[in-house]
Amino acid sequence: MLQTIVALTPVLSVMILLVVLKVSAVKAMSISLTATAFLAFFYWQVPIRVIAASTFEGLMIGLSILYIVFGAILLLNTLKITGAIDTIRRSFMKISKDRRIQLIIIAWLFGAFIEGAAGFGTPAAIGAPLLVVLGFPPLAAVALALIADSSPVSFGAVGTPIVVGVEQGLYEGGQISATAAPYIEAAGGMDAFIQQVATYVMQVDIFTGTLMPLILVMLMTRFFGENRSWKEGLKVWKFALFSGLSFTVPALIVATFLGPEFPAIFGGLIGLAIVIPAAKKGFLVPKETWDFPERKDWLPHWIGTLLADDQSPRKRPSLLKAWIPYLLVGFLLVLTRLNVLPFKAWLQGITITWPDILGTGISESLHPFYLPGFVFIIVVLSTLFIFNMNIKELQTAFTRSGKALTGTAITLFTAVPMVRIFINSGINDAGLDSMPMELAATASAAIGGGWPLVAPFIGALGSFISGSATFSNMMFSLFQFSVADQIDLSPARVLALQILGSNAGNMICVLNVVAAASVAGLVGKEGTIIRMTLLPMLYYAGFAGIIGFIILLLV
Repeated sequence: MLQTIVALTPVLSVMILLVVLKVSAVKAMSISLTATAFLAFFYWQVPIRVIAASTFEGLMIGLSILYIVFGAILLLNTLKITGAIDTIRRSFMKISKDRRIQLIIIAWLFGAFIEGAAGFGTPAAIGAPLLVVLGFPPLAAVALALIADSSPVSFGAVGTPIVVGVEQGLYEGGQISATAAPYIEAAGGMDAFIQQVATYVMQVDIFTGTLMPLILVMLMTRFFGENRSWKEGLKVWKFALFSGLSFTVPALIVATFLGPEFPAIFGGLIGLAIVIPAAKKGFLVPKETWDFPERKDWLPHWIGTLLADDQSPRKRPSLLKAWIPYLLVGFLLVLTRLNVLPFKAWLQGITITWPDILGTGISESLHPFYLPGFVFIIVVLSTLFIFNMNIKELQTAFTRSGKALTGTAITLFTAVPMVRIFINSGINDAGLDSMPMELAATASAAIGGGWPLVAPFIGALGSFISGSATFSNMMFSLFQFSVADQIDLSPARVLALQILGSNAGNMICVLNVVAAASVAGLVGKEGTIIRMTLLPMLYYAGFAGIIGFIILLLV
């Protein structure tokens, strides 16, 4: 019992400090890092070298995340200076002036495409500031962009959470686990097994994910509307469900026949192709237009520093030219992530590696030219020619972006080391499993046959503490597989619930929240954001568990 309480300390400390006591993420993560290192050393008996190595590992990972966030902010500031953002904002207003429709198109569908192409919190980093310059309160933009980035996460970054997270999570000692090997062989090999899991994910998510656009608009009208009304969001239910299905149905088809690499990319693009023309024609759109209160009536905690300076003295570019940078980001991300093309191997061939950190066996590497941050910077440099920018304007964009990262850097460089110490605690002299495995084992012993209801919450826990759906799947896939095998359930279907749970945890994980908050000028309000995203996270994980449980009873 004491081991479980100690293992819970990193999770509880973050939740209590951020959500209950409303401490800033900088202070909360610094305190949580200290507490985690202290308990790892004195109770888990993790050697001090392992704690130090985990800290260095975390700093390298934090640097890669900061690189992505900087690129997203830099692109935004560049497009603001050129007037492109103003053109994009006006174009969305022409599709529909209804904020509910704008939210669905940008956060749900455009966000799905960006998630599929880039992953790693990029949709919120791009979508949140775009919503802000369209006139959304920064708090609404960040919270809703994080919530929308749920279903597509299964297939983010060209399928990384499944292709890398699940596959690597089923390896033990350099080879497929003895527990998993018979099932994988029966499925026809690892690739066939992974595709089977991807199909099972979408079979559940066609119920769970389809409702997300409706949940998004209802949360927006309830917490940011003048009348604080759920009903004003519910009035758009037909269009919201139509938009939900416009993503989930294509994603299911792609997952079933093509595999896990492209459901989010194709689902987002097909959804945009279906929904935008429908919105322009008013198909299923309510006659009454919904908007936020006047800006002077916004509550103080809604507002961030990104509100100012969203106009450019330049002449606005055409709509096509304004969208070229974002389209170029998507195109380059897809181009550099396809295994059939040589670009992925070329970019991944340039690596910054720290092997065997401090002689602990812990290693970390960065691919500076493969990370999405590099693509952002390349696109920003291309804007010099696309918009005929001068060097002074580009310097201004770099300066603004650098200043915006101070709070984010401090938070990342404390949060990620804490996570790595937590995960690497399995390297200890006490003969204990790692802290996350201890928590998972306690849960499985208590639940038994009702495990499908709990499996998504294990995935959510993994994303919350690690900051990544991929890491969550890597940490817990073998554990989930073993539990399913022990209680005579389909391991592939239980793995699907793990993946869906990791999607849910993506809404509240500290690293994503910090990254999204920083690009919208909301540094210090991370706890407020998590309080808003917590309820949708519980819905997504809980409903996925219920649907998965019913399916497992029927098959």
